[in-house]
Amino acid sequence: MADDIFEVPRLAQLYDPLDPDRGDLDVYVALVDELGARSVLDVGCGTGTFALMLAQRGLDVVGLDPARASLDVARAKPGADAVRWLEGDATALPPLQVDLATMTGNVAQVFVTDEDWARTVTAVREALRPGGHLVLETRVPEREAWRGWTREATHRVADVAGVGRVEAWGEVTDVVGELVTFRWTWVFESDGAVLTSDSTLRFRDRAAVEGSLTEAGFEVVDVREAPDRPGMEMVFVASR
Repeated sequence: MADDIFEVPRLAQLYDPLDPDRGDLDVYVALVDELGARSVLDVGCGTGTFALMLAQRGLDVVGLDPARASLDVARAKPGADAVRWLEGDATALPPLQVDLATMTGNVAQVFVTDEDWARTVTAVREALRPGGHLVLETRVPEREAWRGWTREATHRVADVAGVGRVEAWGEVTDVVGELVTFRWTWVFESDGAVLTSDSTLRFRDRAAVEGSLTEAGFEVVDVREAPDRPGMEMVFVASR
């Protein structure tokens, strides 16, 4: 099951308006070009921003996500017919042979157990053609990014078209080992509704990520910094 932030329709429609700057995706567009990919599986595509960016460039794109509400937002966007949208997780993919699979944003960190992560990367490998690549990002745990996830740092108020004025903030509720749990809260001025969504991310270190990819049959060919957050995130490039 996806977290409420992605699965509840009233929240899914806020995802893009409250986070309109997706400059973090530029590095992945560049990687698509660098790797010469013409077909892409976007794992955890959410509301479809990255998948649509690629489709607009003429690529064959499959957008995969377990959250129906997020996919509904994606399907309603201009150009959405150019993407094949699939509801579910990687373990239930139909037969595919794509050049590249991507996990942008927090996707690689939502798999908190070793078993779920292993099943996912193994299934993604099966969806790649021989010589295809998996590209994913994950935060550097030593930088403890969650220390900045406070109400004061994340608080925002926005006027959302068709929704009205919305107040939102996030805050960490628990840290246990590699697992960080946090809660987002939204207050809707139109009717006073207060909605929350709890999420947990796992902060694996470089050795753990590399080891898990190798076990799944990948060769890690590069680990680089995310240019928009130098020192804070690792971008892994692995080949089948």
